[in-house]
Amino acid sequence: MNYLAYHFEVTPVQPGSEILIAFIEDFGFESFDYTETGFTAYRPDKGEEELNLEDINIEGFTFSYKVERIQETNWNAEWEKNFEPVVVKDLLCIRAPFHPKNHYVKYEIVIMPKMSFGTGHHQTTRLMCQCMATINLKKKRILDMGTGTGILAIFAKQLGAESVLGIDIDEWSVENAIENCASNQFPDIVIRKGDVDFLNEESPFEIILANINKNILKSHLPVYASKLQVGGKLLLSGFFMTDTEELQKLSESLGIYVMSIQNENEWAMILLEKK
Repeated sequence: MNYLAYHFEVTPVQPGSEILIAFIEDFGFESFDYTETGFTAYRPDKGEEELNLEDINIEGFTFSYKVERIQETNWNAEWEKNFEPVVVKDLLCIRAPFHPKNHYVKYEIVIMPKMSFGTGHHQTTRLMCQCMATINLKKKRILDMGTGTGILAIFAKQLGAESVLGIDIDEWSVENAIENCASNQFPDIVIRKGDVDFLNEESPFEIILANINKNILKSHLPVYASKLQVGGKLLLSGFFMTDTEELQKLSESLGIYVMSIQNENEWAMILLEKK
């Protein structure tokens, strides 16, 4: 499949880029990559008219954009051009094979995203990994919902998880995650293609990881609640601090209660526990 790349220049870059991404993420975009001047948003090219985003008017920043059609064979080059390693303090470095090894972190994950476009929002990746390192994952059964490139699934195994199931709706992400898990010496991580309905036949998990976006999380939360063991932990990210109250209220109505809320710039992560 070919894709459309919307190259945005945003002034000021932050927090303008983050606010604009939150505004347009439901317009069919599958992934976002940050650049020095803004970000690039990608959506499938289905032969439809290009989106007209010029009428978007949000106070506090300005933006312009241009659209590029990208052939499938150009994905790796486009990703490699924009991707930078994700460093989580002295805990973890997420890098590609063409990046030098980081000798100052405890853990390292090497990925080649292919069609999966990098690691998603770097802020939310860092928030999830930082929180994962503070809870006991040893010998636990873990679900990584919306696994993407498989980063959180791999990190869970590095932290001692007994078994990990990663699920994603995108076929390319599933194929890529399987390869990344194997190349990081965790071929036993189970990766499956599917949506939340895939969990109907699954037994409860001790920990659920979901770094997606607010609207998908809201639709998934009832299923997460039913598939999380009592005393189990739920880690949510992929949304802004302004969204936390809404997600907290919905979670508590399902018997899952907030333990902590963390943020990096405008991005947020919630750690919850099922009572």
